[in-house]
Amino acid sequence: MHAKLIESPADPNLDAQRSELAALVQRLAPMDGSHATPIPGVTLIRSSTSSQPMPSLYEPSLCIVVQGRKRAMLADEIYVYDALNYLVVSVTLPMTSQILDASAEQPYLCLRVGMDTRLIGELLLQVGPSQPGRPDGDRGLFVARTSAALLDAVIRLTRLLEQPRDAAVLAPLVLREIHYLVLKGELGQRLRELCVVDSQAQRIARAIGLLKTRYAESLTIDDLAAAAHMSVSSLHHRFKALTALSPVQFQKQLRLHEARRLMLTEGVEAAVAAHRVGYESPSQFSREYRRLFGAPPRREIATMRDTSAL
Repeated sequence: MHAKLIESPADPNLDAQRSELAALVQRLAPMDGSHATPIPGVTLIRSSTSSQPMPSLYEPSLCIVVQGRKRAMLADEIYVYDALNYLVVSVTLPMTSQILDASAEQPYLCLRVGMDTRLIGELLLQVGPSQPGRPDGDRGLFVARTSAALLDAVIRLTRLLEQPRDAAVLAPLVLREIHYLVLKGELGQRLRELCVVDSQAQRIARAIGLLKTRYAESLTIDDLAAAAHMSVSSLHHRFKALTALSPVQFQKQLRLHEARRLMLTEGVEAAVAAHRVGYESPSQFSREYRRLFGAPPRREIATMRDTSAL
């Protein structure tokens, strides 16, 4: 495995900004859990305890750790990042995450902003074709240090959560600023590629979109290649480079995550959930569910509900 450890530099100004942001997030998210906010696409996350590695489905987003430390694992790559760093997920990715540092006195705090590719495309028309340095590797996940300018914009966005009347007008402007700052940063090239018409990254994103909308169907690699306008071999190579999974493995994880959501949030029985997401064999579903989540469906869902009730 390859570990990528991103540690924050000592900077009194950044630390003061982080402290202000931490106080805001703790006030707005007084309880553990994931908290949707009145600003579309903005979520606050809090945890008073560290966690075991947990398979998760990440949507395209910007995640800023405000307090604590977290690990994200994608195939053989491990990303460990602490406060004052941000993580960008450029495409939907099944991966494993783990909160490393959290306590009742110093809870893990994170702010997540959904990445808007339409907005990125608009900004590209304004900023032009300049090319920031390309990050190492081809994965759809990368981590960088937070700049003072980006942190200032995130603080102003978070303050607006306490000013709903102002947020209706100002939040879209601040979100645009945040997207712009990430786009022009050291890792912005990956986002640019997703918005360039007919780039390989955009074609793979198109294939991922097809899998997301038709995950319960028996799609073939030829179907995906046709949708992406790529050869089968090129699609398979680029898809795995971006997601660390083959298209078949990716679809399987989408199915299992959706089945888990159905059981956890809608109370659907395991056999029904399995059928809804495309499994014909309940026993195969149970085996693959256990392989991904570490326990059979009924037991794992019961554990999740017990944990949520604490």
